Amino acid sequence: MTQLLRTPASRSEEASLLQAMKAIAPDGVRVGCRTIREGDETHLLPEEARSIPARHLEMRRASGAARWVARGLLAKLGSSDFAILRASSGAPVWPERITGSLAHDDEMAVAAAAPISRITSLGIDVEPAEPLPDDISALVTIDADVADTAIDRHLVGRLLFSAKEAVYKAVYPLDREVLGYEDIAIDLATGHATTKTGRRARLTYCLAPRVLVLAFVSI
Repeated sequence: MTQLLRTPASRSEEASLLQAMKAIAPDGVRVGCRTIREGDETHLLPEEARSIPARHLEMRRASGAARWVARGLLAKLGSSDFAILRASSGAPVWPERITGSLAHDDEMAVAAAAPISRITSLGIDVEPAEPLPDDISALVTIDADVADTAIDRHLVGRLLFSAKEAVYKAVYPLDREVLGYEDIAIDLATGHATTKTGRRARLTYCLAPRVLVLAFVSI
């Protein structure tokens, strides 16, 4: 089993990603990230650990890293030591009057949180800055998606994938409807998304050092 150990390179990437996240975060949204490393599974609070059915060490390690970051953000918003449980839907449960989102890839965990007085609902996703495999890209992309010619064409598929993941996380708490990739249209040129339910979300993103998307809904 490969252990994800913290190295000078990972520390540098963590700092670079945090800087990029802060640059794209809307006012009032707090963001954080953490390189997933050995022992992060111990950051799960007992209540959190019981609510997460995954038994694979890698998944629990990633969940521990993401929740460790998120609890730090919540403390800054006035909710210290809050256990972020996993609901039956799979979504994290946040304190009242706060919206938030978690995500991770194989190496990096990220979180975002904001008072609902500023942002009604938000979603986040992170991916490696690599081309999306063609077979997955074919499942994700629909005719209604609009690319941005300024974006590296090799990363457009990955960005669309990440954007649809983030949008789903932002709109599910509002509509409680399961959506597929075909149900979410992304316009990268304008930074907007529309779902088949008519819900609209705004998008911000970065492409380096990782692909990361924030999706947020304001009512």
